[in-house]
Amino acid sequence: MTITIAAIVALIVMFMFNAVRIVREYERGVIFRLGRLVGAKGPGLFLIIPVVDKMVKISLRTIVLDVPPQEVITKDNVTTSVNAVLFFRVVDPCASVVEVEDYLEATRQIAMTTLRSILGGVELDQVLGERERINTQLQGIIDEQTDPWGIKVKSVEIKDVKIPGDMQRAIARQAEAERERRAKIINAEGELQAAGKLSEAAGIIQQNPAALQLRYLQSLVDISAENASTIVFPVPIDLFKIFQKKGDNT
Repeated sequence: MTITIAAIVALIVMFMFNAVRIVREYERGVIFRLGRLVGAKGPGLFLIIPVVDKMVKISLRTIVLDVPPQEVITKDNVTTSVNAVLFFRVVDPCASVVEVEDYLEATRQIAMTTLRSILGGVELDQVLGERERINTQLQGIIDEQTDPWGIKVKSVEIKDVKIPGDMQRAIARQAEAERERRAKIINAEGELQAAGKLSEAAGIIQQNPAALQLRYLQSLVDISAENASTIVFPVPIDLFKIFQKKGDNT
C-alpha cells in the first residue's frame, strides 16, 4: 500500500513537472496539441498536458542579424563587396513557427538576395552617396517579404562597401579634379566681383577728379610708412607753367 501511494505521488510530481511551463516577459510559448496549433501563451506560468502538448519557445526581442559580405556588380559594372546589418523582431510567434522552418536563416537569405538585387540596379556613386535611401528601400522590400512569417523589420544598415584599389584611385582623382574646379569657379567669381567694384570706383573718380588726387596722396602716406623707403614725388607740369609765366613778365 505504501509503495502504491509513493508511486502515485511520484507520478503526480512527474506530471506537474512536465505540465508546468514558465516563459519570460520577452518570450512566448507556441503550443501544439496532438500536432495541431493551439496558440501562443505567456508570459508567466501556465500548464500544458504532458505527452499531448508540445511547446516551442519564441523570443520577441529585437534580433541583430549580420548579413555577410556580398559580391555585387553595380549598374556601371563595378565589382564591390557589401555587407549589412538587419534589425528585426518577431511580432507573430505562431506564424514564425508554422509558416517557415527557420525564420532566422530565412530572413538572412532574403536579406542577402535583396541586397544583391538592389545594389545591382544602382551605380557606385549612388551606393556611396545615397546610403540612407538604399537602406530605406532594403528595409521596405525585406519587411514585405518576411511579413507572412510574422517578422517585422525595423531597419537595415549598409555597414561597409569595399571597392577595387584602381577604382579607389580613380575616385580620388575625380574628387581632386572636382575640388580644383570649385576653386577655379570661386576664384573667377571673386575676380568678377573685384572688377565690378573697380569699375564703380573708376566711375566715381571720373566724375570727381579731386578724388583721384586724394587717393594718390593717401597712397603716398601708406608707402612712406615703410622703413627705408625712397619716394619720388612727381610735380604736376601745370605748376611749372605758373613760374614760367612770372619769368617772362620779369
